[in-house]
Amino acid sequence: MDTPFPPYEPNGPNDTARGPRLREIPLRMIIPNMITVLAICAGLTGIRLAFENRYELAVGMVLLAAFLDGIDGRVARLLKATSKFGGQMDSLADIVNFGVAPALVLYVFVLDQARSIGWIAALIYAIAAGLRLARFNVMAEREAKASWQSEYFVGVPAPAGAMLVLLPVYLGFLGIPPSNFFALLSSGYTVVIGFLLVSRLPVWSGKSEGSRIRRDLVLPAILFVVFYVATLMSFTWETMVLTVLAYLATLPFGARAWQKKYGQWTAPPTDSDDDELADTRE
Repeated sequence: MDTPFPPYEPNGPNDTARGPRLREIPLRMIIPNMITVLAICAGLTGIRLAFENRYELAVGMVLLAAFLDGIDGRVARLLKATSKFGGQMDSLADIVNFGVAPALVLYVFVLDQARSIGWIAALIYAIAAGLRLARFNVMAEREAKASWQSEYFVGVPAPAGAMLVLLPVYLGFLGIPPSNFFALLSSGYTVVIGFLLVSRLPVWSGKSEGSRIRRDLVLPAILFVVFYVATLMSFTWETMVLTVLAYLATLPFGARAWQKKYGQWTAPPTDSDDDELADTRE
């Protein structure tokens, strides 16, 4: 029976690599896309909650969107359900969840105190997130990639940028009033995070295939994760502030490690540099 909806073609209408087109699509092909749609819903709901002055729930929704974005690609690879359609959906979700939503939540909470300056800062961050994601998509299409490409991001990844840019909101939850001076400082901080998104700063991705952990450190690592989750649940905003500060503190060390390993950080930007410092899925 025909329906008014177009057929779902995960890899486009001209994809013949998998043989004749089937009349039915396996459910596993749809699950990652459903997770991506839920992430978009979480990001948009965060915007609504911010305009309703329910800021803690708004930030929670943005962070939930970041979590869902982090697992949709892994679920797709686990289920062997990766597709061009899913990749495009993921890109659209990223610009909403990590560009538009954090910028609007931050603006409604504190940047509006700085008037036009705050709005300009929010615009710069949102546009920077879009540029960063566009560059990521272009670099992901390159065929010639080094085997160590997954060790570093080019610039701060968009999900981490969303977590970082919300630092003024975390501080506000801890009692800092959204005064004009604080709004101006937050505007400057927002612009800095936007710059980190589009910069060529090598950021360790933590996805190196050669990463190993010593056997005697496995249990302490598990205990540390448990401790972090427990503090996140009990002292949410204090833990988020410390997480942001710790992440920012690691950026120079990541750049130094890249410089020491490849000896090219001070070299002028070239096309070959872009090939070597390749992106991985965020």
